[in-house]
Amino acid sequence: MAEFLNLGKHCSLDGCKQIDFLPFTCTSCQKVFCLDHKFPDDHSCTEFASDSPHVEYTGTKGYSCSFTECSARELMPVVCDKCLKNFCLRHRHQNDHKCEKLEEKITPTKTAEHVQQILASKKLDVNPKKPRGKKSSKTAAKVALMKMKLHAVGDTKIPDFDRVYLQVVLPGGAVSKGTTKPLFFSKTWSVGRVIDAVADRAGISNTNNTGSSQKLRLFSMDSGCLLPIDQTVDALLQNETFFNGGTVILERVTDEVNVINTELYQ
Repeated sequence: MAEFLNLGKHCSLDGCKQIDFLPFTCTSCQKVFCLDHKFPDDHSCTEFASDSPHVEYTGTKGYSCSFTECSARELMPVVCDKCLKNFCLRHRHQNDHKCEKLEEKITPTKTAEHVQQILASKKLDVNPKKPRGKKSSKTAAKVALMKMKLHAVGDTKIPDFDRVYLQVVLPGGAVSKGTTKPLFFSKTWSVGRVIDAVADRAGISNTNNTGSSQKLRLFSMDSGCLLPIDQTVDALLQNETFFNGGTVILERVTDEVNVINTELYQ
């Protein structure tokens, strides 16, 4: 047993002194530390701080995340191309790190005001076209479903028996203009998750988790009614709010909009 007594070294940090059989040597102060204190800022390395006060540590996983209260590190820099700050993989997207430039982007401008006026003209029609009967809608959806299965895309991890296919009219688009996207979703998903999935697939800016006055919302093509964001796809199918193979409308609206004129999207 005596030959094992010399294995490992004690951490040089006062208050730790933990023995580590695979110790790390700091490249700045040349002292030995355990796994928990191997980085310069973990052991308050004065040599590192004085030699390179503005240089990012380039050791193993030396790139720190700039997001508040996140201590994650990455092997390579992950820099936001908007605010130019470094983040971990979890917070690399603008929405995930609440990018200050994203907030600037959604600040109302003349163009944004013009878009809002257009959307307002759509919602002011409180007498949309009378929806067709559920029987005819269900029949049309069955016919569309067969074609949709050949082209629809979605999360391939969703099993076939759990998939619901929908033709999604994208914001400001119309079926006749081809601004639609055939997608499939899990029947267990909420409408909110469906919206996030559509935005991701179609490359649409999603500001639902920000202070934006307009949110992406999903509407029934048959009735023009808002689909509750917390409802599951399966519950809406059971209520025949829409059908597998049917069409829904994704639009950016304000919170008070509960119905839209579907004629504008045909």
